[in-house]
Amino acid sequence: MQNIPIRTALGREIRKAFIPKSGYKLIAADYSQIELRVIASLAQDEKMIRYFQKGEDIHSRTAANVNKIKIDQVTKEQRRAAKEVNFGVIYGLGSTGLAQRTGLSKAEAKEFIAKYFALHPQIKNWLEATKKLAVQQGYVETLLGRRRYLPDIHSGVPMIRAAAERMAVNAPIQGTAADLLKMAMIKIHEGLPKISPRTKMLLTVHDELVFEAPNQEVSRLSAFIKKTMENIYPLRVPVIVEVKAGKNWGECK
Repeated sequence: MQNIPIRTALGREIRKAFIPKSGYKLIAADYSQIELRVIASLAQDEKMIRYFQKGEDIHSRTAANVNKIKIDQVTKEQRRAAKEVNFGVIYGLGSTGLAQRTGLSKAEAKEFIAKYFALHPQIKNWLEATKKLAVQQGYVETLLGRRRYLPDIHSGVPMIRAAAERMAVNAPIQGTAADLLKMAMIKIHEGLPKISPRTKMLLTVHDELVFEAPNQEVSRLSAFIKKTMENIYPLRVPVIVEVKAGKNWGECK
């Protein structure tokens, strides 16, 4: 289920094959850009926090800042490159990887990354500090204190050590996002008998929870799910959850 793609026409068609029983609908509740919201909070990056608080499209804002243009002048290509940087650079994506993903030349990709870190020095500082901390203590922690041990951080093999450094940065971000989702699942599970006893929480797919709910209870349940997920743990930025319902899983995206 995790590997069914959403960005391809075939993947979207496959999702339509998953249907609820008669008289029910599927509900999908998805955390919006949760990893970027987590990194903004962990790094205490003032610019990114401000953009999220204003409700701006973070990828368009990044593209506008890097290219020194107004946000309404950002092209699809510029936004796509900024999205790859926002999601990729914090996980160790270099100029070669960015060039391959966006069609930029390696020199252009290198310049883009340099400009990005010039705009967000607090993120760069957090990345470096987290790697150093992993070396010192042998593990990193999520925002809620769950540990990921990294024995390979001391490896004498550069490739193995570099992989451990990427894990050191990745774990606090993705791990915190996972912690929030699991906490929300527990809270929703506890509240379902009172809100909608016939609803079933079916599965989690990345940052998304999927439910099967009676048709007449979809609206009330959606509001409960959204409120619970958005308020499960306070970050430095608003947490946004998009909730959609449909007669199949494909309609929920």
